[in-house]
Amino acid sequence: MLARATDTSAVTFDAWMGRTQARVEAALARALPGAQHSPTRLHEAMRYATLEGGKRVRPLLAFAAGELVGADEARLEIAGSAVELIHAYSLVHDDMPCMDNDVLRRGKPTVHVEYDEATALLVGDALQALAFQLLGDSSLSEDPKVQLEMVKTLAAAAGSRGMAGGQAIDLESTGKTLTQAELEFMHVRKTGALISAAVKLGALCAGPCPPALERYGHRVGLAFQVVDDVLDAEASTATLGKTAGKDSKQGKPTYVSAMGAARTREFAEELRRGAQAALAGFGERAARLRQLADFIVLRKF
Repeated sequence: MLARATDTSAVTFDAWMGRTQARVEAALARALPGAQHSPTRLHEAMRYATLEGGKRVRPLLAFAAGELVGADEARLEIAGSAVELIHAYSLVHDDMPCMDNDVLRRGKPTVHVEYDEATALLVGDALQALAFQLLGDSSLSEDPKVQLEMVKTLAAAAGSRGMAGGQAIDLESTGKTLTQAELEFMHVRKTGALISAAVKLGALCAGPCPPALERYGHRVGLAFQVVDDVLDAEASTATLGKTAGKDSKQGKPTYVSAMGAARTREFAEELRRGAQAALAGFGERAARLRQLADFIVLRKF
């Protein structure tokens, strides 16, 4: 018997978020190879990169979308874990000297600092492969076509027309001034694609994804990056758990550099309202997605 996501209207958002984060942490710990298995250094580094850190925003979105359509919670654990593994891999590679050359992530040394560059490269490769292995090994839909759609959704979000492509544009744009439209073109791919995919994957655990959820995912995904730009300019390294002010020092174009901090905050609020509006037809079933939109835009870290 599949355990469907249940009505959590009596549970506070903080309690729901904490419970869901704990479920995802446990699922990731089960999915990742044990550090005692050979090659031990690689497996240890994979766990170091993935566990005990991060807000798990993408799995939270997958769970919230799945909850809305009554998806099986065990399936949501797999979908949320797969998208989080892609996210973790991207952070490991982004932090490397050939990319952003950062030394701090989630309040601890980045993987290439704690281990070495070659290990960091392999960690990213292995985490990406494990994400797709999870989607292939698990029964996530009664319809094989829907499960294939999940694989395609995650692959597209991570590839050259998604996250990897956005990162390439970001690297090419260092030292340049981009317009708001050019920034959006970049960040819809670099950050937004994987966040949008998380929403869609959660919904696909119960069947086809409603178009309104895809609109929500697009807006909240872009909002996440807009807020990140504000936090990078205004928050401290201790608060963020990663190097603050890095984008400005590296000459990277941001919404803050293009629009100013005040207008950037206004834009984030516009995106939040747009995300909320996309959910209008779902009533209280979309409460968690609304709360997550608030959390993403109003967060301080």
